[in-house]
Amino acid sequence: MSIESDKIKQLIKQGEGIEIEFKESNGSLTRSVFETICAFLNRKGGTILLGVADDGKIIGVNEDTLQAQLDTLARDMNNPQIISPTFFLSTDVVDIDGKKVISIFVPESSQPHAYKGVYYDRNEDGDFKLTNQQLITNLFLRKQDGYTENKVFPYLRMEDFETELFDTVRNLVRLTRADHPWINMSNEEILVSARMKLRDSYTGKEVYTLAAALVFGKENTIASVLPHFKTDALCRKEDVERYDDRDDIRCNLMRSYSRLLAFIRKYLPDRFYLEGNQRMSIRELIFREMVANLLVHREFSNAYPATMTIYKYEVVAENWNRPYMMGRINLENLKPHPKNPTIANFFKQIGWVEELGSGVRKMYKYCPIYVNGALPVIEEGDVFKITIRYEVGEPVNDGVNGPVNIPINEPLRTYDSGNGPVNGPVNGPVNDGVNKTLSENEVSIISLLKVTPGMNRDEISISINRGRTSVYRYITSLKEKGLIEFRGAAKTGGYYIITETKKEK
Repeated sequence: MSIESDKIKQLIKQGEGIEIEFKESNGSLTRSVFETICAFLNRKGGTILLGVADDGKIIGVNEDTLQAQLDTLARDMNNPQIISPTFFLSTDVVDIDGKKVISIFVPESSQPHAYKGVYYDRNEDGDFKLTNQQLITNLFLRKQDGYTENKVFPYLRMEDFETELFDTVRNLVRLTRADHPWINMSNEEILVSARMKLRDSYTGKEVYTLAAALVFGKENTIASVLPHFKTDALCRKEDVERYDDRDDIRCNLMRSYSRLLAFIRKYLPDRFYLEGNQRMSIRELIFREMVANLLVHREFSNAYPATMTIYKYEVVAENWNRPYMMGRINLENLKPHPKNPTIANFFKQIGWVEELGSGVRKMYKYCPIYVNGALPVIEEGDVFKITIRYEVGEPVNDGVNGPVNIPINEPLRTYDSGNGPVNGPVNGPVNDGVNKTLSENEVSIISLLKVTPGMNRDEISISINRGRTSVYRYITSLKEKGLIEFRGAAKTGGYYIITETKKEK
């Protein structure tokens, strides 16, 4: 790869960073060059400029040693005792203002590399040794072609799953597509169709995967296949050192999704927005995307706990990640990559996530409506982080990363919040001659409340894509049949399924 002097000057002007490194290397090839090469190979690649000081001053490589440095580089890069596995690099010698600069282009490698038996990685601060086994494991996972979700568990059986969730899945896919093939499939066939039951390349048998355990597994099942798995929901509006409230979530992803949304509904204000003639909950639109990202796009092999923290003015979600880029994501540099494609496709089928990349676009569209001009902050690295403001106020400072600055533009808010309470008990006459059998929409509401209890009428309306007047009729019918009830205050309560035990009483 040839880099002309003007391009090198441009790189020097940018300064050192995750993909640019300066080395003086005036008289001999410094050994730290190989540490940087190793780090670049293991991360996203980069360019090393020999003959440039840390401050960007061009010192130049001593011409008497220039060829010897190039020979040493070529020889040692082909020596497995130095760089393992070996790797060929292209170099350029460029004359800048009468001084020689060696440019070494290092591409990202498809394999993990070690320098003298030590693995190195790269961040904005430079090269660093991977000193514990977990960091090395993460490096190998990042380089492998496969996905953690496809790990097979030969001893898993159907009784290890919450089989009642399969009926919920059938009802949810019916809402997205009336002729969805899963509607008439058996539980086993759904898992095969969703690619959660795969052929083990070692035994030749079809076995369940980690994805199946994570989506449908009982708590004991998940604890056996992935002991460190959990998602922490924290409210730190007042007590930022500890917490005001916490939900330690260790259940499967379907249950986790519902509990995280319930936590959001408990502490965040709802605001409604008229898009055309359709009234929508901005809170639901935004935070469903945050919750889906937190659960679907995390790297499950790492013990780093996924967290969703509600502060006084914003919500921060963090999870371990297999990054494809480093830095802040915006609509201009958005290049979606599936982190767990099987799980992501499953959640898409049941209508809980958007097409890859659409969720980020949706957050950028609706966050400035939820709070005047406030854009989401989405940062990709080893830890994937989303920050969304829900009130105007001072940004959070966690004592480690400093304050999160979310840009606030001119007021954009156009939501309609003047139509009375968000939700209330269902009043009004009940139609005569209620049909004791359940309609398709009533079945959908029951399935929804099984997974997400406590939803109000507007939330149900949005979830099943039916008008508020129609949902009023369905709820009234279900209440009359003794299947659901309203609990809580008029403005904050919601609907719950009446259990058999309670009906007997």
